[in-house]
Amino acid sequence: MALPDPLAEQVLRIAKQAGDKIMAIYDRDFAIYEKQDTSPLTEADLAAHECIVAELEQISDLPILSEESADIAWDERKTWQRYWLVDPLDGTKEFIKKNGEFTVNIALIDNGEPVLGVVYAPAKRISYVGLVGKGAWSGEGEELTPISAQPHKAGDTWKIVGSRSHQSPEIQNLLAQLEGETELVAMGSSLKLCLVATGEAHLYPRLGPTSEWDTGAAHAVATAAGAKVTVLDPQNPLNSDAENLTYNQKESVLNPFFLVSA
Repeated sequence: MALPDPLAEQVLRIAKQAGDKIMAIYDRDFAIYEKQDTSPLTEADLAAHECIVAELEQISDLPILSEESADIAWDERKTWQRYWLVDPLDGTKEFIKKNGEFTVNIALIDNGEPVLGVVYAPAKRISYVGLVGKGAWSGEGEELTPISAQPHKAGDTWKIVGSRSHQSPEIQNLLAQLEGETELVAMGSSLKLCLVATGEAHLYPRLGPTSEWDTGAAHAVATAAGAKVTVLDPQNPLNSDAENLTYNQKESVLNPFFLVSA
């Protein structure tokens, strides 16, 4: 099906182009560099970044904040009301492990809130698109179908998204507060948020470090699918009055702990 917004179609096309750049490197030996925070940076990150920036500049004059060009002064960033938030390759560790669970992420942020998001998993050829207020879609190849978050029903097993690369003992505190059986659904990269958006999981608690570009696109998908993405207090993880996760509201690009819930 066609998306109800030409801009979303263009962003999806750009994400797939970046995915092609990544896959050209994925099936061969690739160089691994070290970033300042010691996380691996591959040729694929840089190739996808250059592709996305060049293509976004062709369709928009909005500023771009990408993981691979993040050294933009806060004095400049704080003046941005609308901008593109990009993670050209989320799940670099998944990429290096060659398990396919890595993604291209492009989000449009408007006054601190993600309003459009595209997540593309090039090894799986799966796309996720969210247009807040209009809907969310997912599919393989060119076929997209509507998706929606599915609240937990009494008697059902709670499906909780976990991480292959990170795990936090505080999650046990959250699990202990849920009534009924729980099942951990393991997944890498921003696909974790997408599992809640598609109804394959009920909750994704994140009690570990992430940056804004790690979550922006999938946050838009989750919100558009009817889920919530809220700040998580480890002492009160299921607080129904928790604030929404926001973007570009402070100098640091690190996210607080958060919870994605249906």
